[in-house]
Amino acid sequence: MCAASAAVLAAVLLGGSAVASAAPSVPAGTDGRPARVQDEFDPLGPEVEAVRLASGRTAHYIDDGPRDGRPVLFLGGTGTSARAAHMTDFFRSTRESLGLRLISVERNGFGDTAYDPHLGKADFAEDALAVLDRLGVRKVSVIAISGGGPYAAELAARAPQRIQALHLAAALPPYGARPDYCALSDEQLAAAVKDQIADPRVWWAFPDDSPTKRIPGFADTAYEEGARTYHQRGQKADPAPQVHEQRLYCERPGPDLSRLTAPVYLYGGKKDTTVPPATLATWQRQLPAAPVVRSYADTGHDVQYRHWDQILVDLAGRGDRTVVCHRGHSAMAPAADARRLLAEGRATLGSCAWREK
Repeated sequence: MCAASAAVLAAVLLGGSAVASAAPSVPAGTDGRPARVQDEFDPLGPEVEAVRLASGRTAHYIDDGPRDGRPVLFLGGTGTSARAAHMTDFFRSTRESLGLRLISVERNGFGDTAYDPHLGKADFAEDALAVLDRLGVRKVSVIAISGGGPYAAELAARAPQRIQALHLAAALPPYGARPDYCALSDEQLAAAVKDQIADPRVWWAFPDDSPTKRIPGFADTAYEEGARTYHQRGQKADPAPQVHEQRLYCERPGPDLSRLTAPVYLYGGKKDTTVPPATLATWQRQLPAAPVVRSYADTGHDVQYRHWDQILVDLAGRGDRTVVCHRGHSAMAPAADARRLLAEGRATLGSCAWREK
């Protein structure tokens, strides 16, 4: 075939004319608007990476966001994998606009990470810092959710100079009274959790009035996270890692936080029965300086999701701003302006996405 004929054939196959320089025509979609085939893939969530550390252990982690963005270490609640941060992607656009880089390191026995009964919270802190070193991250803001609290405290005590800011959302403190289940034997504790972790729908059940019900696809994403955490390696919901982690939560006293100079933010839901509001005061007694406390009457143990928009703004270093919905649009208002608008009933707290439809 001659070159001219080849050009004509190529143009025909592309749906255009025989003029080689002409752009392909753009067909309409089923709704009548111009259709297009995208040039890049849409993300399906963060990819879990594996790295062999100097300790001999293999760490699994995610690193999602701009490499020159502000690093954030995400510590999920008990029974979560490195990919649990994906559950906050309902505000992914906000996170990206704030230039945040989200990193999460998986804990012992969950998801892809093999279980070692001899490892404790200090080992996780060592591994997390080693992963940050591999990524070239020196200082990092930490956001800990629920059972991530004791690990955040361990990190802050071990390397306070590397903490840019510490954010604790409905976070369990390793201080004060031990949880009631600490009196149970390992066998009793395993029996208490085995059915919950075998069925992610039970493990991730939120009450009917939870604001998470307004997030499209949130429940199914949570169930997939539970399946990954407890079944990823074919462990078939072996309760041993969960029992081990909950035993770590019983350890007292917690680490000394007196060398921590970074700002601290505490978030709590006044309806929380898992990590009750009184735990905010427990954290405050251990901190060397007064934290910023954000306590919300509209949430329980889902405060980290309902107010993830505010947490993102705080993580970006804009704690002087409050997220509100005003005149049908979401805004990061100066705190004083937000208080006035809320008091006057002219705004609601958080993104407009939270409005009742």
